[in-house]
Amino acid sequence: MNNKMQNVRGTYDLYGEAKRKAKKVVAEGSATVEKYGFEEIETPVFEFTEVFSRNLGDTSDIVTKEMYCFEDRGGESLTLRPEGTAGVVRAFISDGMQQNLPVKLYYAGPMFRYERPQKGRQRQFTQFGVELLGVETPQADIEVIAMAYEFIEKLGLAGTVTVEINSLGDKQSRDAYREKLVAYLKENYDKLSADSKERLEKNPLRVLDSKEECDKAVISGAPLYRDSLNEASKNFFNTVLAGLDWLGIKYRVNNLLVRGLDYYSHTVFELTTDKLGAQGTVLAGGRYDGLVEQMGGGKVPGIGWACGVERLSMLLDADVSLPRPIAVIPVGEDTGGKALEIAYRLRRAGFHVDQAYGGNLKKRMIKANKANASKAIIIGSDELSAGNVTVKDLDSGEQRTIALEDLIEGLK
Repeated sequence: MNNKMQNVRGTYDLYGEAKRKAKKVVAEGSATVEKYGFEEIETPVFEFTEVFSRNLGDTSDIVTKEMYCFEDRGGESLTLRPEGTAGVVRAFISDGMQQNLPVKLYYAGPMFRYERPQKGRQRQFTQFGVELLGVETPQADIEVIAMAYEFIEKLGLAGTVTVEINSLGDKQSRDAYREKLVAYLKENYDKLSADSKERLEKNPLRVLDSKEECDKAVISGAPLYRDSLNEASKNFFNTVLAGLDWLGIKYRVNNLLVRGLDYYSHTVFELTTDKLGAQGTVLAGGRYDGLVEQMGGGKVPGIGWACGVERLSMLLDADVSLPRPIAVIPVGEDTGGKALEIAYRLRRAGFHVDQAYGGNLKKRMIKANKANASKAIIIGSDELSAGNVTVKDLDSGEQRTIALEDLIEGLK
């Protein structure tokens, strides 16, 4: 086959059972967050590159290694969105949403990152996420985490994931921790990987995210973030934990869970699993009180989370089946038109209808069973002349004759 007629590496065609599962994830997510007052937003699939470089920082892996950037015919640098938060915050600022706080938004759509494809991680993937802007109290953190947990619970996955949580504190706490961490890492500089040595100079907190074994050994003895939290930050975090306790949501405090970007503060959290191999995080979020200001807006607090739809759908065990259809089967050349009419009427009445397009009765019945039809409506010339059709239950084999005028009500 011509290589140009194959998928680009890191992309895939989503259909059948895999697509049904992905649709279920988005549908359950939408239904859950809308109960909390969140409204859907759809932002462009590409933005000015600065939207992401200002948001994610010039030293992040996404900006330096993973973004799909291109120059348009007008000479502008544009980027396919690598994540959802930046576009939502850009819309929040440019569309003047600051006038109606709080703002609760959710999104679902394709994201793009140039990285090594692996199970549950591709170069084009679908992300579902939420953003809550304009609430600075810990009640927002509790509600957003509870919403994430309910979403996972609705998918039947509550028993397979763990809620991990940590606090980054306010700016004063973060600066105090950064100072301690840098001093510690410099003492162990020779033991760090090349990437972590570079991160130490530009963004030291990101060293804690390293998966390199040599870095893990160093990190295991690093200062704990909790020891740098001031009283206000401790009180904030304790309120969040107490709220989760009150709601009966189990969690584990993970002192190594951080976000390397400067606009993150206070609560960060992840929902993790061991069922996807090395890539254990299925949903991640945190408070980003400095992001709106960093992107050119005012001092507006925010918190949100996002998940990879395909990765979550891989955890769903049962097949997400289509509704079982009713098969409409004409017998004889003079019944085809009436079969089309009956199928049309049934669909308009809300039924799922499958109509075989050719073959004798036996072949059409085989096709009906293959389509997992629950019933077959057999339209024969003699029955039709009497104003009737035969309805066969394909599970029990029972047949009955129903008048055409009573068909819809009889099927209901």
